[in-house]
Amino acid sequence: MSDAGAPVPASMKDDGLDAALLDRLFTQSVVGLHVLDPQLRVVRISSLANADLAEQVIGRHFTDAYHLDRPDSAGKLLQRVLDTGEPVHDRLVHGRIKSAPGPNLSYLVTVFRLNDKQGRILGLLAAVVDVTEREKARTRAMYRARLLKGVGRSLDVATTCQALVEAAVPGFADFAAVEVLDDVLRGADPPMGPLRPDVPLRRAALRGVSRAALRGIEGGGDRTGLVGDTRRLPAHTPFALAVSDLQPRIVALDADTPWLTADPQTARVIRALEAHSLMVVPLKLHGAVLGLVSLYRCPGSDPYDENDITLAQSAAVHVALSIDNARRYERDHVIASTVQRRLLPPGSGAGVAVDTAHVLLPGRNSGCWFDTIRLSGARTALVVGDVAGHGLQTAIIMGQLRTVIQSLAGLDLEPDEVLARLNDAADRLADERAALPPGDSLHRESLKASCIYGVYDPFTRTCTVARAGHPAPIVIAPDGSAPAVDVPEGPSLFAADSAPFATATLELREGTILAFATGALLSDDASATRIRSALARPDRTLQELCDGVVYTLPGDSGVPDGAAILLARTGAVPPDHVATWELAHDRTTPAIARTLVRDRLVGWELDDKTVEATELIVSELVTNAVRYGTPPLQLRLILDRFLTCEVHDSSPVAPHLRHARTVDEGGRGLFIVSQLATHWGTRYGRHGKALWTEQEVPAPSDEAGPTAR
Repeated sequence: MSDAGAPVPASMKDDGLDAALLDRLFTQSVVGLHVLDPQLRVVRISSLANADLAEQVIGRHFTDAYHLDRPDSAGKLLQRVLDTGEPVHDRLVHGRIKSAPGPNLSYLVTVFRLNDKQGRILGLLAAVVDVTEREKARTRAMYRARLLKGVGRSLDVATTCQALVEAAVPGFADFAAVEVLDDVLRGADPPMGPLRPDVPLRRAALRGVSRAALRGIEGGGDRTGLVGDTRRLPAHTPFALAVSDLQPRIVALDADTPWLTADPQTARVIRALEAHSLMVVPLKLHGAVLGLVSLYRCPGSDPYDENDITLAQSAAVHVALSIDNARRYERDHVIASTVQRRLLPPGSGAGVAVDTAHVLLPGRNSGCWFDTIRLSGARTALVVGDVAGHGLQTAIIMGQLRTVIQSLAGLDLEPDEVLARLNDAADRLADERAALPPGDSLHRESLKASCIYGVYDPFTRTCTVARAGHPAPIVIAPDGSAPAVDVPEGPSLFAADSAPFATATLELREGTILAFATGALLSDDASATRIRSALARPDRTLQELCDGVVYTLPGDSGVPDGAAILLARTGAVPPDHVATWELAHDRTTPAIARTLVRDRLVGWELDDKTVEATELIVSELVTNAVRYGTPPLQLRLILDRFLTCEVHDSSPVAPHLRHARTVDEGGRGLFIVSQLATHWGTRYGRHGKALWTEQEVPAPSDEAGPTAR
């Protein structure tokens, strides 16, 4: 039978039992016990505390005996327990004995009010548990989590280093600096340790708790301490030793630290910070040295110990890996950007009757491209495209698509046909990528691209445009207005959609501005409105307008993925640089055409060799049109950097180049033309075709005087 409800013997109620329990608690308890009187003076402490401590605190007010972070708050807390009797459990307090040197410790404090049997208030009992090491471990875990969360989220070395110092300061350090090898910042491979003393390190990031100390560092006689400065590590210092044996070091700092004489710049920093503890941790990866982390603690913080080294090394490994990833990305980005630049035209090519300008904004994306392609008949093709992604492979795909579209442009196809054939080439590139082995990283990367292609004809003053998943162009009239443009959107390149491409023909006045831009600049209606506003300045040059678009981009980052914009201002062929004749469909027409051409070319002051070659070319083209074409017949000459000859007729049948045999009486006309002309071809239109040739025109000599060109 249970005796839980049995009455307590009288002997157990004696005050002797209470005294025995109290004595045992104060002599054997591992918890620091403090008894305070109603005036909050310490009257007894547990005997496990050393005798010196008892002498220093007994008889003194609790907030006088201990140096607390917040003494007023602690005093109010004790008084509230004394007044209300409501206990306080596990309150975290930071402090130390006032006469004891060193930093504050962490304590968990529980406070109860003491009453006698009559209910009179006798004082307080405070149970104090030292949790300094536990708090340090918790703090280190917190900073480790902060570090893992904040560092490594960027592929920029400076951002990665700045994330490290922001995670370390405040708390784990009062001042932190990260230095990275200058060559590593430029994308070079890090050298294997030990590091040579002549290798420069560049300060990538720093952060301090005290702004006054930071201002003192930055305002010194030299620039030591500023981000971006470089230095070579002085010999016989902890910094040089850390990058020599690749081991971290904890160094106590005071006025007599001997190595500071070898490193006066660091000595000045330490004096400004009043730092007393330094930890130097090398940034290393597989034996290679990437840089150095310097962590300082100032008055009010504990010196570094061996437990802190573990966290610092863990952070250094994480940062080193992030820096190496950023370095590899930077190198790949530089290579891809270089390839992209080499694949793009070196400058904006001005057509016969159109001026162009462009801006290429660098960014993560290396697939933006633009082109100005000179076509027959004084026409100009305007192209802007964008391959999604970054890296060398994206730049290669961009180069392949640009080459294809340049070849297609030379065939004088309509814009929708050009994009259809370009899409066929894109499908073949996608099939080649899909056929790669599953282990190849490219096998899993999808392809996506967009393109807009327009052809401006100065004689009809129209621009025929087609687009493949690309933003529509912006048109700015000569008076600065922005008329609405409706260009049907076709499917993106590499898309599964097989819908046909469509064209829109824009009628343009002379002096109209056409703007073709990648999607990063025309992402929404607001960006389109912003660009229209920037371009509505007809008094400015095209390059000024391009720059004006860039100036209006929001934010400091601009366009992180990169972008391209191509501007074209329409014009007309000068009347004295073009000659057009309507010819009869007759056998005598070739002779008449030769006479007309000779008179015109002599008037243009061209050399005799060019005149004779052009006469022969025109004779063969007109003869071919009379024999095989249908009326009406038209001859046109255009003079620019090239001399263009065009013969138009309404027949859809195109001649082809033949290789006549020795005994053949005919079949040599186009062969002769191909030998005399630099370029030649056939262009189809709604009402027939045009055979055209281009000849290089020699530059006029100084003695010849000015010409019509």
